[in-house]
Amino acid sequence: MSDPARPREAGRYWLPGMNQAKGERPDWSATSRYGLHHAIVNGDTAYGAWRDAGLVMIDVVDRASPKLITHRNWSPPFGGGTHNCLPLPDRDLLVVLDEAVLDHQEDGLKLIWIFDIRCPDNPISIATFPTPCEEDYARKGGHFGPHNIHENRPGSLVSSQLIFATYQNAGVRVFDIRDQYHPIEVGALAPPQPARLVDTRPSRARVIQSTDVFVDRNGIVYCTDYNAGLYIMEYLG
Repeated sequence: MSDPARPREAGRYWLPGMNQAKGERPDWSATSRYGLHHAIVNGDTAYGAWRDAGLVMIDVVDRASPKLITHRNWSPPFGGGTHNCLPLPDRDLLVVLDEAVLDHQEDGLKLIWIFDIRCPDNPISIATFPTPCEEDYARKGGHFGPHNIHENRPGSLVSSQLIFATYQNAGVRVFDIRDQYHPIEVGALAPPQPARLVDTRPSRARVIQSTDVFVDRNGIVYCTDYNAGLYIMEYLG
């Protein structure tokens, strides 16, 4: 990015079996989605959310030649769909979110995990976030479960204690992880039924589907909802 008008590729990485152009062949099920959603880079490590392949940690000291540190996959038995891998470097923790992608939890219960990454070559899952349960969200319609978390981007709110997440038909949730072994929900806003749908696909349930979330440095929360547009909120603690 030294010339922002002309970005250029510095290097690339793939899991063995993905580069079919070089003769590699996948050894996973044809129904599994092995592909990088995106990675967050901290220092010389890229933390990749690899959908149905889980967590992939990559050494990017040499940007031209990335190398695998470790790969952890919990699908199966869990349903996959890994969407975010957020490092909290001051605590040697990693927050990992699996996205719910089917209606009525047809792809199973999806979770947000906390990993201890003090030993980068051996990340250990130490806790999961509580699942919203004040309503029967699985029967509400649409998708229920995590979609995205605020990623502590430069210039935004940066916190290693508060995690903001979207839960689709259950709205926006805020979690306190000061005790990394026992995350607790400390705030929630599930907006009302939308008056009309932004999603134009036929036969969709008229429910919220809160998807992406960003929190600015003043604590203003911006949440996109592909059924209802944009919500702007404030977290007051």
